[in-house]
Amino acid sequence: MTGSKTTKRKPAKKNLVIVESPAKAKTIEKYLGRSYKVLASKGHIRDLPKSRMGVDIENNYEPTYISIRGKGDTIKTLKKEAKKAKQIYLAADPDREGEAIAWHVAHLLDLSLTDKNRVVFNEITKDAVKNSFKSPRTVNMNLVNAQQARRILDRLVGYSLSPILWQKVKKGLSAGRVQSIALKLVIAREKAIKNFKPEEYWTIAAHFQESANKKQKFAANFYGSNGKKQKLNSQSAVQAILQKIQRQEPFTITKVTRKERKRYPAAPFTTSSLQQEANRKLNFKTRKTMMLAQQLYEGINLGAKQGSVGLITYMRTDSTRISQVAQHEATDFLQTEFGSQYTVRKVHATKNPEGAQDAHEAIRPTSVQRTPESLKSVLSRDQYRLYNLIWARFLASEMAPAILDTMSVQLEQQEVQFRASGSKIKFDGFLKLYQDDQKTPDNILPDLKEGQAVHLLDTDPEQHFTQPPARYTEATLVKALEENGVGRPSTYSPTIETIQRRYYVKLNGRSFEPTELGEIVDNLIEKYFPDIVNIDFTAQLETELDEIEAGKEQWTTVVDKYYQPFSKELVAADQKIEKLQIKDEPAGMDCEVCGAPMVIKLGRYGKFYACSRFPDCRHTQAITKEIGVTCPRCQKGQVVERKSKKNRLFYGCSRYPECEFVDWNKPVGRNCPKDQHYLVEKKVKGGRQVVCPNGDYEEAVQK
Repeated sequence: MTGSKTTKRKPAKKNLVIVESPAKAKTIEKYLGRSYKVLASKGHIRDLPKSRMGVDIENNYEPTYISIRGKGDTIKTLKKEAKKAKQIYLAADPDREGEAIAWHVAHLLDLSLTDKNRVVFNEITKDAVKNSFKSPRTVNMNLVNAQQARRILDRLVGYSLSPILWQKVKKGLSAGRVQSIALKLVIAREKAIKNFKPEEYWTIAAHFQESANKKQKFAANFYGSNGKKQKLNSQSAVQAILQKIQRQEPFTITKVTRKERKRYPAAPFTTSSLQQEANRKLNFKTRKTMMLAQQLYEGINLGAKQGSVGLITYMRTDSTRISQVAQHEATDFLQTEFGSQYTVRKVHATKNPEGAQDAHEAIRPTSVQRTPESLKSVLSRDQYRLYNLIWARFLASEMAPAILDTMSVQLEQQEVQFRASGSKIKFDGFLKLYQDDQKTPDNILPDLKEGQAVHLLDTDPEQHFTQPPARYTEATLVKALEENGVGRPSTYSPTIETIQRRYYVKLNGRSFEPTELGEIVDNLIEKYFPDIVNIDFTAQLETELDEIEAGKEQWTTVVDKYYQPFSKELVAADQKIEKLQIKDEPAGMDCEVCGAPMVIKLGRYGKFYACSRFPDCRHTQAITKEIGVTCPRCQKGQVVERKSKKNRLFYGCSRYPECEFVDWNKPVGRNCPKDQHYLVEKKVKGGRQVVCPNGDYEEAVQK
C-alpha cells in the first residue's frame, strides 16, 4: 500500500500597512480584513540626534537622522514583517508631520520613493479607509521638505540659543522660535497691565414708564445732548446733564426703529477654535483637548458588534470646509429631529483664515447619527464632553440662523437724549442646539410709538474706570498666536506646554503670568536676537514653509535665508552678553541642618530656600505660605500652600513629613456643626462655598 504525500501550503502573503498609533492600527485592521496586517510605528522612528546639532551647516544644511532610542524593537518588527509582505502601504497621519514619518519609514525599509504606497484618509471610517487604498500615491516630498525645513530651523535656533542661555543665565534653560513669541506675548500683555492708567467715566441709567400703562417700565441709557453723542468723564459733567432734565416733564419718543436681525452660527471647529472653545467651556488645557481628540479620531470601542470606530475627522486642521456627504447627512438628521425649518436652504459661507492650508476638512463627527447620548456609556466623561462639543458645533453650523426681533428707541427732553434697545428671539434656529458666546438678549421693550410721552421714574448715575487688558488664558493665547500667523495647529499645544515647563510663565487661576526667569530670558533674546521675537518675521517664515509645500521654494534656500542673519547675531551676542549674576536674597532664617543662614535662590521651577554654604551643605526646602489655619490633623503645625509637580495648588501641614495632612481644598479653620469634620473652601459653579467634605453642610463664603 503506497501513501501519497500531502504538500503543506504556504500561507498567503499579506499586505503590510504602517500607521502611527497602535489604537489606530486596531481600527484600520478591522476595516481592511484578513489580507492586511496593520502595524504602528508609534510616532517618529528617526529624528535628529539629541546630543548634538545633527545639521551640517557647511554642507547645505544636510541633516543627520538616527533611529530614536527605544524604538529598536519597533524597527526590528517593521523590517521583519516588511520582508514577507506582499505590498507595503504607509498610512501615517494626513499632514506634514505624517508625511515625514512615512518618508522616514520608507527610508528604513528601503522602499522606493517612486512607488505608489502612500495612503491618506481624513477620517477613520470603513468607507474612507477602503477608498484610500484604491488610489495610493507616492510620498509627497514637498510636504516632507516643508516639515524638514521647520524641524531643521528649530534645531538650528534652539541648539544655538540654549547654550548661550546656559552660559550667561543658568543651566537647563532653552529657547525656540515659536515659544519665544508666545513668551513675548505674555510679557507684553503684563507690561501693558502694569503701565495701564485707568480713566474715569460715568454712565447715567434711567427708568421710564408709559403714561397709559403704569405697570410697563423700561430702562434706557444716556446717549448725548444737542443731537450729539457725549462722553461723561466727571461727576460735574453728570450733574450738568441732570440739571437740564425737568423731573416733572415727560420725555418724548423721537425715534423708534424696528428690525429683524439674523444671527448666524459659527463655523465648525478648526484645531485652534476647538482648543479655544474647550478651554472656555470645558476648562480643558490645550494638551488635554488634543489628547482626547486624538483618541476620538483613532477609534473608540463601541462594543462587540461595531468594534473600534473613529468618531471624529482628523483633528489637526486649519480649514472650515465640510464635505457634501457630511452636509447632506447633517441636513437629513436635522429634518428628522427638529424639522425642515431648522435646516439651511443656502449653505452658510465660511471663510478660511488667511494662510490656512485647507488640506483637510473641519473637525466634525464621522457620523451625526452617533449622538453624544448614544455614546455616553462607552466614552469617558471627558471624551463625552469633548465629543458633545464637536458634534453640537458641527450640526449647529449646518442649521438655520436665529432670528431676533430688535427694537431701538430714542427719548428726548430739554435736548438731552437717552436710548433704549431691546430684542426677543423670534426663531431660535441654531441656538436650539448650541449656545455661542453672545448673550441671548431678554430685554423686551413695550410697544412704543414715535411722538409718545413717557414718564421718568429715576436716574442712576454711576462712576466707572477703564480696565486694563486681561491676561492671556490658554484660549486667548492660542487665538493670539493664530491671529499673528505664528505656528500651525499642531504647534500651539506643545508651545504653551514648553513655556510652562521651563517656568517662563505660570498659571494664576486660568491666566498666564510671566516669571522673573521668563522676563530675564525674554529681555536677553529681544536685545540680541530681535528677529526671533519679531512676530512679522516669524509669520513670514510660516508663509515660506507653505511655499515649500506648494513646490515653489527649495527648503535649503528658506533655511539659509533665515539662518545666515541669525548666525551673525549669535557671534555678536556671544561677545557682548555678560554673565548675569542672579543675586540670592536673604531668607531671614537659619539652615536646620548646619545652622548657616538660608537664602532664596531662583531655580528652573521658581524660587526656593537653600543653605548659603552650598555646595558644602545641600539642604533646600520649598517656599511655603501659611494661611493662618492650624493643621486639623495634628493640631500642632500650620496649614501651608504647596505646589504639586504639575504646578497645582494644594494645602498641607508645615510639619510634613511628621504630619502627612493634605487637601486640594483650602481649610477654613472651623468644623462642621453637624459632624465636626473640618470645613474647606471649595470652588463651585458661580463662585466659592465653604463646605463639609462629607457632603452634608455648605455655606456662602464670607467676603
